Parts: sequence; structure tokens; C-alpha cells
Amino acid sequence: MSVRMAPICAVLIACSCFVTSVFAQGFAGLGGAADGYTMPQRGMAFSFPRDHGAHRGFRIEWWYLTSNLKSADGRNFGVQWTLFRSALAPPKKNATQPATVWKSTQLWMGHAAVTTKDKHHVAETRVRGGLDLAGVEVEPFRAWINDWQMRADPADNSSGNGIDGLQLNASGPEFNYQLKLRANGPLIFHGESGYSVKSANGSASAYYSQPFYSVAGDIELEGEKIAVTGSAWLDREWSSQPLDNQQEGWDWLSLNFDDGSKLMAFGLRQSGSTSYTSATHVAADGKVSAYGDGAVVLTPLTQSTVAGRQIPTGWRVKLKAQNINVEIAAQNPDAWMNTSIPYWEGPVTIAGSHAGRGYLEMTGYKPVK
Repeated sequence: MSVRMAPICAVLIACSCFVTSVFAQGFAGLGGAADGYTMPQRGMAFSFPRDHGAHRGFRIEWWYLTSNLKSADGRNFGVQWTLFRSALAPPKKNATQPATVWKSTQLWMGHAAVTTKDKHHVAETRVRGGLDLAGVEVEPFRAWINDWQMRADPADNSSGNGIDGLQLNASGPEFNYQLKLRANGPLIFHGESGYSVKSANGSASAYYSQPFYSVAGDIELEGEKIAVTGSAWLDREWSSQPLDNQQEGWDWLSLNFDDGSKLMAFGLRQSGSTSYTSATHVAADGKVSAYGDGAVVLTPLTQSTVAGRQIPTGWRVKLKAQNINVEIAAQNPDAWMNTSIPYWEGPVTIAGSHAGRGYLEMTGYKPVK
């Protein structure tokens, strides 16, 4: 093995350990014990732009953007850009940042995808902290992994919170995209002012979103450059034990209704029982209403065979308190993220009491035996 290849292989081995050890208990290990890590607390105070950055005392966090886009000739596209940070071990008290990659406990993973009605293009990249190949800076905001970036647009950040305007890019073997985003509304805090409860046992995360982005830019797909416009939704979440150790996955959705209102909802599945649910409704006038377990009802309607699994790619979503009763359908039922930690993620259409478009993510579905 060459001297040049040795560090690269060592990093790949470290990333493999990341997948097998960090993501080993429950879905993605998110129900694993969190001894030594910081835990979210009720009443925690958010501060921006600081909280757009990394929270290294916590075990896991992500910068997660999904976008519904349309070309001038009417074609619909979905775009995903995600940066994950995970820690192999809790931080040591009074320890300084390690000087070399070999001592770093921080691992970074990026997922990017472009979805059309008949194809789903996916790319993944992973690095270990300490190489300066991935990270998040706050002022000005920049999240990156290798050459993928989500960074503040210096000409478009009027409120000073750091992420009003963003420039976004990613690429894979068959795609790349360059997008500009502009926020047209405030940050939204889920659950109890950003304290998002995930189980009856009290597992929780810190969770806020910027769901008001308008988008314009270009997608290059299999050699064709396509101008697109649309909307995007950014989720920011961090925790050390966001799931109960018996929960095996989740069904999460973000819906943009044509009347200007929005809905985030999720159900966390536990074997042998019903899902634990939560929802946040944002009215067209900006009023935010949070709903705890049981208020939103998520019912699978359409099953698709994807990657040897039975995946519910059509759902009924009911939130009686807001007179919402809709059916959502996958734009492409085969939107499987064939990544180190596989899951389903793709754009959806909405019909019923409300119309619109959105995104659906489903994790923890096991192959059919």
C-alpha cells in the first residue's frame, strides 16, 4: 500500500466503523445509550446564528434540505441535500479540539439526490473530522463536505440570522445542481418551542426549520442542463438519544399547501404498537400550532415493493384540528436511498382538503423474508 493511499484507507475504515458501531441500536443507532453526551432540555434558549452551527456535545445532528422544483416545460423534480454529524464518543471534559484526524471522534456524512418521475439519482460521501473536508462555520454560515456546500449568500441575508439567503450545490455520477434560496418567512420551532418529544418515554431532540425558501437555479441531469424554480424546506435537528430504544423507524413528511399553509408531521414506529406522532401546522398568516401524540393520524394507503421491502408510498394524513384530510402520493415510488444507512426519501403530491407538494421520508423498513 502506498504512503498516499494509507491515510485514505484509514479514513474509509473509520467511516465503516461509524456505520457499524454508531448506527447499531434501533434505526441508525438513534435509540442507543447516550451516557456522557449532552441532552436537549425543555426551555432551552436558541441563539442565532450560533445554533446554525455544530453542537459537539450532542451525539448526532443534521442539516437537512429538501426541495420541490419545476422546469419551464412542466417537469417536476425533487432535490435533497443533507449533512450529518455523528460522534464516536462523548467529548472529554476540559479537552481541546484534537490536532489530528486520527484523534477526532467527529464523523461526517453527506447525502444528495435528484428525483424525477421515473429515476432517482443518489450520491453519498463520508469523511472523518480533522481533515477540514467537512464541517460547519457560523459567520458567515457554511456547511460543507468535500465540494458539496450550503453557504450563506452574502448579498441576501437581510435579517442577520445567517441563513436567509443560501447557495447550494452537490453532484453525483449522473447529476449536479446549483441552486439559490431565499427565505420569505421566519424560523419555525417544533414541539415545545423547539423541544421535540419523540416517544412516550420522553426521548427528544432540538428541532427547528426554515420552511419558507423560494428556489431558483439549475439541475444538470445525465448531460442536460435544466433551469428550475420552486420551494425548499431546511430542517435542523440535534440530540443524543432522539428515539426510544424500541422504536424501529419513522415516517416523516413536510407539506406545502397551495393556500400558503404548511404541515410537518411524523410517526415513530414501535414494534407491536401504534406510532408516536407529532405535528406542527403553520397557517398562511404565519401562526404556528404544535400538536402532540395522537393529534395527527397517518394511515398507509399504497404499498410499493422497493429494494426488497414493502414501503408505504401513499398515505392519508388527517389533522382534525386544522380540517386537514389529504392523500399524499410519491412522485416516484422507487426513490430509495441506497446509502450506508438505507431509507426512502422523495417528493410527493397532495390532494384532498388541500392541494400542494411536499416531501416524505421513511426509515427502518426491513427486507421481506
